[in-house]
Amino acid sequence: MVETDVLIIGGGATGTGIARDLALRGIKSLLVEKGDINAGASGGNHGLLHSGARYVANDVESARECMEEGIILKRTAPHCIDDCGGIFAAVRGDDENYVGDFPGFCAKSGISATPISIGEALEAEPLLSKNTIAAFGVQDAAIDPFMLSLENIAHAKALGSKLLCHTEAVAFEKDNHTITRVWLENIHTRERFSVEPRQVINAAGAWAGKVDALAGATTDILYSMGTLLVTQSRMTQGVINRLRPPSNADILVPGGTVSILGTTSVRVDDPDRIRPTVAETDLIVSQGARMIPALEATRYIRAYSGVRPLVSRGKGDDRSVSRGFVLLDHKDTGLDNFATITGGKLTTFRLMAEKTADLVSARLGNTTPCKTRTEPLPSSLEGKWTEPGIAPRAWMRKPPGKHDRILCECEMIAESTIDTIADELGKNGQSPDLLNIGKRSRLGKGSCQGAFCSTRVLAHMYNNGTLSGPDGANELKAFLNERWKGQKPIFWGDQLVQAELTEAMHCGLFGLELATPGEESHE
Repeated sequence: MVETDVLIIGGGATGTGIARDLALRGIKSLLVEKGDINAGASGGNHGLLHSGARYVANDVESARECMEEGIILKRTAPHCIDDCGGIFAAVRGDDENYVGDFPGFCAKSGISATPISIGEALEAEPLLSKNTIAAFGVQDAAIDPFMLSLENIAHAKALGSKLLCHTEAVAFEKDNHTITRVWLENIHTRERFSVEPRQVINAAGAWAGKVDALAGATTDILYSMGTLLVTQSRMTQGVINRLRPPSNADILVPGGTVSILGTTSVRVDDPDRIRPTVAETDLIVSQGARMIPALEATRYIRAYSGVRPLVSRGKGDDRSVSRGFVLLDHKDTGLDNFATITGGKLTTFRLMAEKTADLVSARLGNTTPCKTRTEPLPSSLEGKWTEPGIAPRAWMRKPPGKHDRILCECEMIAESTIDTIADELGKNGQSPDLLNIGKRSRLGKGSCQGAFCSTRVLAHMYNNGTLSGPDGANELKAFLNERWKGQKPIFWGDQLVQAELTEAMHCGLFGLELATPGEESHE
């Protein structure tokens, strides 16, 4: 049995942000996540730090929240952000009334949108369609969601909080109006143990309704699946948005050395059963190519899907549901120490964490104000290696004559980087396996999608004693399955050839059986 001030369920950006916010107020927490960090929507998104301009016409409150939070995050977590700027561009055939109204919508929300000439837009972004009829510059940026969550939980742990991945909340015990005990289960060993928290926070995102049900509460969550594609290379300098009401395939976001194109909005019944389809990828490419024609011919290295947790408040299309967040204190269900935070966006995670921490702190009698608005987010070894380009820079700075073999050629990851990540995982009580290393680095994220680096890293880990025994084959299968899952919907051209080579190597030569392609996050 474990005691803690606060139990947080859900290890995405919001959950890790809450853990840090509470820790800065002197409140220790235990965060449990049934998968790994960012296993849900926080790992299945564009990585777009919104200026708010996307929502100015139909969701003014969300637009303002995004604008304000973007400013805060650029100041407090600049190492997680590529402040690349963005352009909203309309092409011939788009609604010219919306184009004409757009600057007024932005001004009403206090959001900067600067008109730029077509010539200036094409000079800044040469791949923009020659059919562009209007363009506005906005303060969009790209954010690394994996670095963000890893840095938040690293800081929380440094201040005394704890993290348990691959641990699921399976049952609640209540006495009168209080949750007295929560039963947790290790999803690998099926071992169960309990925790007695003073407060419980449900930050499980799309799974929030299922966690609420364990406590006897009811929250209606709409599951809106969005599918995105990853290009082999970076297509644009900044974010490109289609200047029209939010629709399919109207955002292209730089993701370091790649670009991410999407998204769609499809209602699904179960957040655990999502996968991109060929029809969706065809739609995304055809629509995206209207604003960036080169998207029709570029190489895509994977597809992935995430689920937006939208709180139901009536009828209507999923895109008409507010992207604002909902904080439930559960007084209506007679629970005094339980709260649920869901909805929202990656851009507003810090605000969501602040409001939740305010509520829980007040319940605990803690009057320390929120510090995340001004306190810089420290950089740590846990989040460092997710940054594109950091591994090759580290390799090039090695002392002359030092042997440090490159194991992942696509992302230029050397033996020393793998060793550093494995050591850090071990210090944090986590298994230094291929999946965990891949989550905390760029391993397997290049165009070969792990075909070559997976076996090299595995062999290196056997050679240095990090691994032993027969488990390596299972690790290899698990790692490759996670890379394989997102490739079926983009089986054409070079990536089809790559997939056939991967299958021939690992299934034919090594005798492995890979799973039927399903879905996972883009990272």
